[in-house]
Amino acid sequence: MSQLDAKIPEGPIKDKWTNHKNKINLVNPANKRLIDVIVVGSGLAGGSAAASLAEMGYNVKCFCFQDSPRRAHSIAAQGGINAAKNYQNDGDSTYRLFYDTVKGGDYRGREANVYRLAEVSANIIDQCVAQGVPFAREYGGLLDNRSFGGVLVSRTFYAKGQTGQQLLLGAYSAMSRQIGKGKIQMFNRHEMLELVIVDGKARGIIARNLITGEIQRHSAHAVVLASGGYGNVFFLSTNAMGSNVTAAWRAHKKGAFFANPCYTQIHPTCIPRSGDYQSKLTLMSESLRNDGRIWVPKKMEDVEAIRAGKKKPTDLSEEERDYYLERRYPAFGNLVPRDVASRAAKERCDAGFGVNATGEAVYLDFSSAIMRYGKEKATVMGEKNPSDQRVKELGEGVIEAKYGNLFQMYQKITDDNPYKTPMMIYPAVHYTMGGLWVDYNLMTTIPGCYAAGEANFSDHGANRLGASALMQGLADGYFVLPYTIGDYLADDIRTGPISTDLPEFVEAEKTVQDRLNALINNKGTKSVDHFHKRLGKVMWDKVGMARNAQGLTEAIAEIKQIREEFYKDVFVPGSMDSFNPELEKAGRVADFLELGELFAKDALHRNESCGGHYREESVEESGEQKGEAKRDDVNFKYVAAWEHKGEPSDAVLHKEDLVFENIELKQRSYK
Repeated sequence: MSQLDAKIPEGPIKDKWTNHKNKINLVNPANKRLIDVIVVGSGLAGGSAAASLAEMGYNVKCFCFQDSPRRAHSIAAQGGINAAKNYQNDGDSTYRLFYDTVKGGDYRGREANVYRLAEVSANIIDQCVAQGVPFAREYGGLLDNRSFGGVLVSRTFYAKGQTGQQLLLGAYSAMSRQIGKGKIQMFNRHEMLELVIVDGKARGIIARNLITGEIQRHSAHAVVLASGGYGNVFFLSTNAMGSNVTAAWRAHKKGAFFANPCYTQIHPTCIPRSGDYQSKLTLMSESLRNDGRIWVPKKMEDVEAIRAGKKKPTDLSEEERDYYLERRYPAFGNLVPRDVASRAAKERCDAGFGVNATGEAVYLDFSSAIMRYGKEKATVMGEKNPSDQRVKELGEGVIEAKYGNLFQMYQKITDDNPYKTPMMIYPAVHYTMGGLWVDYNLMTTIPGCYAAGEANFSDHGANRLGASALMQGLADGYFVLPYTIGDYLADDIRTGPISTDLPEFVEAEKTVQDRLNALINNKGTKSVDHFHKRLGKVMWDKVGMARNAQGLTEAIAEIKQIREEFYKDVFVPGSMDSFNPELEKAGRVADFLELGELFAKDALHRNESCGGHYREESVEESGEQKGEAKRDDVNFKYVAAWEHKGEPSDAVLHKEDLVFENIELKQRSYK
């Protein structure tokens, strides 16, 4: 076991990033034209990095497995992006955003990185406005803000419920300009299947053309992995079906440490699971918790009547409803962080108060907000003594303007009108806070290999606050990597082009060919999805919202067994040298079957509760925080970074001690 060096600059935290930028090496414009950079992923982190690096003069190759960069999963982000602009004049600041993020992550994030994220957040908004991103505006013309969970201010910029899509189109427009100039070569429908290391440095990748099946070698002086998170290890998640861990896992198996894999976020506001044949879950934006109130019936007989169809939720009076978040957390109410809200929903449903047929749903109700907004609107319009029906009509119009596309999506999926009856929601796997370990410069433990956005672990600790994913992805791509990667590439101005005929490229290509051949020629009897679903069930049941030592130990053994059966009995139809979606899935699930075991191993070793990692053995047993997660700062105040040593069970733990010099380390409370 070793202590990791995060290369955090010296000095006061407010000066670290400025001083660091002033001292790092630079590459002059003429020399940038001699340097190649590979970016894997075209979402907000990858797209912004590719566009920025190409604008600076580097030669960029960008890879995505989708048919267009516009299809990256960042498009699915709904609610907004955080920035400390303080437009609402409600007390926000860089420090407040920094504090909320560290606290929201349950004091398991690296202070220096989080402060830098808060510091550059305001620049992101200016950048995106300049690109034409249509953020919502308030009556005076300024950009509007709304609040999200875990904060007491309004700092979230949004474009209705389509913020991710609009931000991605902004990054894509910047990419398109560089593609048109020839500074970015775009490789759509290509998947990275191996990282190539030459003389200890990342010097390229092996990619597969997903249309033709061709295996290709691509070289560069540095490789940036911006390939998203690994939530699909649970099979059912809010992630796109194609989202996977392969790029990051290939780097891990070549020497990049994987940090905190057990830190996975369960999002509290998702449409509940509807059946055994479902392939993914649908997110309802956390922004809905601004105006929606979460509740279950107080009486069991009302729960049973609702399940039996004898009562509707609208039949219950206010006194018959348990607004349990408002009851348990009066200071934050419905806007507690995601991990807290998710566990509270699970607690109510486990106690028998779930309101759908499976018992796994609570209500998200907008009736109060509709009436409140309706009365306000009527007053503004000069309507005196409007009827309740008129108030509802006006209020629904306000809600539609704020959340209309989300309500429409919910109605299309469930056939219920959320303007008239409360939404039903339940927690689901969403975002992963773990990822490749990176230092302050976003470099992994492999020189020349960087990780950005959700692919790295660096900014969110054990729980991500809502609207911070878009912030981190764009911060990494627009405002961090363009500086830090130059510090490394300054040594490569005389290197010249990297040849793809080097033995390391030949060997890496053969490794990929052999791996794919083995899957194609296996001739088993079970589909890839059969094994993925089995893995997902083990992960959800034993490594999900609540974990304990016995369940985790069982999960490790069961995942290992599933992996052994996968290689013996998986059937992958088709051929390797053609379009073959089942082969794509097989490779991704093979990596999930290894990651899943490391995930459970990490969760077992961390015998504390923090953020999204909830160990049943580590709970506050008395006092004001009774029943809440209990951290162990004496024994676990560190980043757990795992080094690959063959089997996941053989992974070696390395620690990065977390130092808190600017924020007091204390029990997290939202009461």
